[in-house]
Amino acid sequence: MPIMSDKEDVKERQVGAVDSELSQDNSIPSSRDGEVDVFAEVAHPPRTIGALEVLSAGFNVCNSWAGVAASMFLAIFQGGPVTIIYGCIVILFLMGATALSLAELSARYPTAGGQYHWTAILAPKKYARGMSYTVGTINMFGWVAICAGICIIMPQIIMGIVVFYNNDFVILQWHSFLIYQVLNVSVLVYNLFILPKAAWTHNIGFALSLLCFIIFFITCLAIAGPKQPNEYVWNTFVNDSGWPDGIVFLTGLVNPNFMYSGLDGAIHLAEDCINASTAVPQALMATIVIGFVTTFAFVVAMFYCISDFDAVLMTPTAVPIYEIWNQATKSETAATIFIVLLLLTGIFALNASQQTASRLTFSFARDDALIFSKYIGQMHQGLGVPPYALFFNSFVVFIIGCIYLGSTTAFSAIIGTGLVLQQLTFAIPAALLMIRGRAPQYLPSSGRWNLGKFGWFVNGVTVAWSALQLVLYNLPLALPVSGSTMNYTCAVLGCMAIFALVNWFAYARTRYAGPKIDLTKFQ
Repeated sequence: MPIMSDKEDVKERQVGAVDSELSQDNSIPSSRDGEVDVFAEVAHPPRTIGALEVLSAGFNVCNSWAGVAASMFLAIFQGGPVTIIYGCIVILFLMGATALSLAELSARYPTAGGQYHWTAILAPKKYARGMSYTVGTINMFGWVAICAGICIIMPQIIMGIVVFYNNDFVILQWHSFLIYQVLNVSVLVYNLFILPKAAWTHNIGFALSLLCFIIFFITCLAIAGPKQPNEYVWNTFVNDSGWPDGIVFLTGLVNPNFMYSGLDGAIHLAEDCINASTAVPQALMATIVIGFVTTFAFVVAMFYCISDFDAVLMTPTAVPIYEIWNQATKSETAATIFIVLLLLTGIFALNASQQTASRLTFSFARDDALIFSKYIGQMHQGLGVPPYALFFNSFVVFIIGCIYLGSTTAFSAIIGTGLVLQQLTFAIPAALLMIRGRAPQYLPSSGRWNLGKFGWFVNGVTVAWSALQLVLYNLPLALPVSGSTMNYTCAVLGCMAIFALVNWFAYARTRYAGPKIDLTKFQ
């Protein structure tokens, strides 16, 4: 595509314009089942996945009960059982409202761009381009953080198994680094060559996750004994941070919040999905409900099964759930089988995350918002995937892994931004929708996904939760503040902002004009 001389050329390209060069080279024939396809003249994936697959992929990214189990160490020290159990209920309310906000907009505008496309259509015309670019970059950074966060969990679990059987083994950072990169590359290859023809992979991951939950839940409750008293499970609060109890509870919500890390996964698969305007909202709400039921039941059961809480706190494996399963089953072998199965569910989560992140990156590049957009925004007709978008995301995850090799503190700060960034991208279009007075032309014309007056409430909760997250998840972990307890999330957010600004002034300012699809054609 020719380089435009100045930003006036960009202003002349209205949101919804079609890039003729891209459509000639990369477009893929259109929709099925009579669904209007507004993507026929731009590059897009073939619609090959149905409602079950998009639900499975969306749930696999969150993998709610497993995500909370794998990251339980965060809340064990920030409130203990009270924070995790009651936190699940609080997060259900907050993220349930958020999911309803997303479902309403995804039913109206089912696109891979999701939040940044919605921002482009909802923002005042004068600010639409800049605001949609901002949301797009925030969303991209958030998904890279999510992918890296999922990818590091597996090495930690594997190293935990080694230490479990050999307490004298010293874990070095390069051990986890190598496993991290092998997983990153393996999932990249799978996404390139196998997943396009095997969307049922997501269904297997979904079924495995639910099966593991049932097995772990029943087995632990059946074997563990004696059970902890109700007082311990429902009233034990741990606070050695120096913060007041209320602050510790709120900051500890980061662990139950992992129930819905990557909640917008189904949104970014909309262009891969048949009948996306129905399937994507359904997937969002199913993820919320299934995620809460499995996670709440799981954490309550696990706390009843703990026999030695101090051993869980001091476990040398750095994987508290491993020690909990060891105590509950009274068998090292059973606990190890459980942790291996948890590891497998994580691989399915990483696989779905890379696919989802690549579709967002591809969409952003298709709209000419990224340097090297000419390549990243290409769709390979033979493979049915955006190969350069997959390579790009995998490369960024690789670089973040190199940061882990140098500093685990810096790495943790990067992946810690994922929840904050994703909620920001949910809140901005929700806030714009309220500013627009929730005008009918921006909402589904009818049906259950038009929330009517109730939409004001869920949009308000979505925005308020984002503002609260910005404060809570940037607080230091403990008082007094030291280098080890400092929360570096704000520093990482600042670095991300610098990258976004560099890309804007070096490239997007004279090229990005907003979505190249005509969003007004929906419905």
